[in-house]
Amino acid sequence: MIIELGHLALILSLLACIAQAAGGLWGGHTRHPQAVALASTAAVLQAALMTAAFAALTHAYVTSDFSVANVYQNSHSAKPLLYKISGVWGNHEGSMLLWIMILAWLGAMVAWFDRRLAPTLRARVLGVQALIGAGFLAFVLFTSNPFLRMDPAPLDGRDLNPLLQDPGLAFHPPFLYLGYVGFSIAFSFGVAALLEGRVDPAWARWVRPWTLLAWTALTLGIALGSAWAYYELGWGGFWFWDPVENASLMPWLAGTALLHSAAVVEKRDTLKSWTILLAIIAFSTSALGTFVVRSGLLTSVHAFANDPDRGMLLLALCLALTGGALALFALRAGALRAGGGFKPVSRESALVFNNLAIAALLSTVAIGTFWPVIAEVALGDIVSVGAPYYDATATPIAALIAAAMSIGVALPWKRADWRAAARRLRVAAALTLVCAGLGLWLTGEGRGLAALGVAMAVWIIAGSATDLAVRAGLGTGRSFELVLKRAAGLPRAYWGGTLAHAALGIMLIGMLGGTVWKTEASEALRPGERMEIAGFTLVYEGVEERRVDNYIAETAAITVLREGRQIDALRPERRWYPVAEQQTTEAAIRLTLGGDLYVALGDPREDGARVIRAWRHPVIGCLWAGALLLAGGGLLSLLDRRHRVGAPAQRRLAPNPDPRQRPNLDPPETQGAAP
Repeated sequence: MIIELGHLALILSLLACIAQAAGGLWGGHTRHPQAVALASTAAVLQAALMTAAFAALTHAYVTSDFSVANVYQNSHSAKPLLYKISGVWGNHEGSMLLWIMILAWLGAMVAWFDRRLAPTLRARVLGVQALIGAGFLAFVLFTSNPFLRMDPAPLDGRDLNPLLQDPGLAFHPPFLYLGYVGFSIAFSFGVAALLEGRVDPAWARWVRPWTLLAWTALTLGIALGSAWAYYELGWGGFWFWDPVENASLMPWLAGTALLHSAAVVEKRDTLKSWTILLAIIAFSTSALGTFVVRSGLLTSVHAFANDPDRGMLLLALCLALTGGALALFALRAGALRAGGGFKPVSRESALVFNNLAIAALLSTVAIGTFWPVIAEVALGDIVSVGAPYYDATATPIAALIAAAMSIGVALPWKRADWRAAARRLRVAAALTLVCAGLGLWLTGEGRGLAALGVAMAVWIIAGSATDLAVRAGLGTGRSFELVLKRAAGLPRAYWGGTLAHAALGIMLIGMLGGTVWKTEASEALRPGERMEIAGFTLVYEGVEERRVDNYIAETAAITVLREGRQIDALRPERRWYPVAEQQTTEAAIRLTLGGDLYVALGDPREDGARVIRAWRHPVIGCLWAGALLLAGGGLLSLLDRRHRVGAPAQRRLAPNPDPRQRPNLDPPETQGAAP
């Protein structure tokens, strides 16, 4: 009965979506107050219905209701509760349900929290948001229904993909989807602005918090996915340039450019068309990622489904949304009048250069991701694109972005003196050169890449620190207490941006530790034998087999020695899931501030030996620490009252003496402007 109620809630949610779209778009066009009110009410109702549908499917997973086909295909009675719950979104149908529920929640938040937004703009935003929801709801109901029953009901399920039975993968998809779907709000604001024919600083002020929310969530989602690949797949790396990894990177890059471009609109009332285009691209690449994961077009360990038929329907839906938005952009963008101008040497120019470089990097990633398919279909060639392509193309662009970051924060708005900016950054430049030289000297193979990476990292961190010192008044003769007080009084958004910039530099150091500076070794060992790696001695003691929950584990005992003294004991595993008939690798990692010692258990040999693979990754912890700081910077900026969703309340409408006349919904000139 609960499943049938969930299915009914899903159907009713589609009807609420249609009502929301009609009320929002019609109300925004005609300024009809009842239609505008309908859009907000339908948005809240749709969120409630989607929550009920998702709760019904979750209940079926928790209670192991194998009469539901989706539960049978992706769960098992012996599975731990955490993975029963995460199994809800560990498959195509359930993940789409979560995707749409987040979409509905965000629409309801716009209806609830954005009441001070101009009524017609809010109505159009909700209308566009509902069109997206209606398309995906129709896709789920007609092609991917998670509530289908089986008769007779099986006694047990086929289990969840073992690779997804991990705490990191339990939380990775929700954050990732919040990031993907969060950009739909920026998309809806962009399309609504084109329909309104007006983009101003107040519009940018409303777009930025939603973009920050999506960007922060996507940052956490990507970081969790990278950490999962690092310790779960047993290959010693954190990023493989996998198509699905790239599919998450592309909207992150577009969202990063959108954040900076919206800042220019807010501060200088310019780059309006470019900002609208970035809002469209950010969500379009998110929708493209949804298609890639589920179409089977590109092979990936992260893929949920391999169904070309449903994939083509998803592609058609994505093309309709993107094509419609771009067509409207082509028709209406020319009418958006630019505001204030700026000189070639200014913060605006640096941000424009930064955005163009990010767009080039996004294009590079997109070409590398989809070129194998294009080459096979158009040319009949079977090609693969891997790390060498990205190292050769993405690294120079990333270096340009790193250079522009520190230069941009040193420049004032509108016009700047490049000599003054150079003087401000002279200490950062000297420190960068010294550290790059040390990286070149201390690194063996890959010296050039190491020197470039160190230079980029130090330049970003030193540039951020320099700007903070200047704003706090350090070196101007003020007392230390006054400097601290001045620094503490800086806006949260500034602290968030500075922290995020520095975090990127910290992450670069960690990336170097996991790539250029890493050491690896692989040997077949019998019990009692040992191997050497980066000053450590690993002694293989043997393997123990045990049964745990729904899998059988082979656990190796590895004693870690340094200078003949035992310093640790590691337990790498290989797990066999009999129901899914699949094997996974669980690496054992010794975490220290200086770096990770990473050990994975390999295949057995006929002579009784086992392959032991080991890696030493110096300072790779900087990668994860930097990722957390990066997301923390986004969250801190979001907590700034100037960037939170909110604006002065609308002026109350005077009582209308004639009830037959509609109230005037035209906002006053100052409406929507944030304090």
